[in-house]
Amino acid sequence: MSDHPDLDLALQLADIADAITLPRFRAADLRVTTKPDRTPVTDADTAAEDALRAALAGESPGDAVLGEERGGSELPASGRGWVIDPIDGTKAFSRGLPVWATLIALTVHGTATVGVASAPALGRRWWAAVGAGAWTSDLRGAPRRIAVSGVAELGDTLVSTTNLNSFRSLGMLDGWLALLDQCWETRAYGDFWQHCLVAEGAVDLAVEPVASEWDLAALQPIVEEAGGRFTDLLGKQGYAGGNAMASNGLVHDAAVAALGAP
Repeated sequence: MSDHPDLDLALQLADIADAITLPRFRAADLRVTTKPDRTPVTDADTAAEDALRAALAGESPGDAVLGEERGGSELPASGRGWVIDPIDGTKAFSRGLPVWATLIALTVHGTATVGVASAPALGRRWWAAVGAGAWTSDLRGAPRRIAVSGVAELGDTLVSTTNLNSFRSLGMLDGWLALLDQCWETRAYGDFWQHCLVAEGAVDLAVEPVASEWDLAALQPIVEEAGGRFTDLLGKQGYAGGNAMASNGLVHDAAVAALGAP
């Protein structure tokens, strides 16, 4: 056990989720249905979230829980709340692509203080707690501390997003293209992965035009404890703005200005 029991619990929860999700990945009998918002959900999503909720009910019964599949009340402005995305990247999961993860966050008084992103099909995990740094490991390897890049100019920046069409549907395509014109290179690593890549210094900037709390809460402490910044597209710190920008911090203000989000 570490000096951070909440982080220990979050890592234990990630172990529980991995034991459920990984055996269902590429399973011939995987059941996929479509939610009202036209996004997919699999039997692995619901089974993992149910198991995490059951574990939290036993370990921290007084804490609020918000999850993608089973909902829950809004997180309290004061007190503790867990935010769960049992499979971030369900589209990839359902298509047999390994870029998906379970995201687990603890919020205290409205601030994300613990975050874990566990991607068993990639054989990777990232985690952080406020004041304890950001870390990663292969699932069977030794943990190593991570830090953001030192790239200081947009012209040298590697930027990632999830889906170009999201900018178009939100009327932000011109701003996205204006940002790209000022950056060195662009990729679409997408979802949780791009933010974790920012935290470990492989990517300098990640822009997420549409996202929910369960997509982002676990990632904020990972990026920030690695020395980066995590805000909405207007530059306001936090995970609840409906979108996100993660960076090494050095290029953040310039990226916000170039994007010019409404």
